[in-house]
Amino acid sequence: MAGIEELVRELSPEHRRETLDFVAYLLQKQKRKQGRPLRQTWAGALRRYRDTYTALDLQKESLSWRTE
Repeated sequence: MAGIEELVRELSPEHRRETLDFVAYLLQKQKRKQGRPLRQTWAGALRRYRDTYTALDLQKESLSWRTE
């Protein structure tokens, strides 16, 4: 890591700020990827509508439920 610090010291103050911004961006991106595992607790939640709606009907209906 000392190599990175030496290279950053050679940068102009403006480029150092850009470097800091970029490193902060990379850290945020890394944190997003390390999020919780995907939960699928919703699986089977629409089972009771199986005989009432088609897949397309359910898709439209679920969209309306989310926007209410």
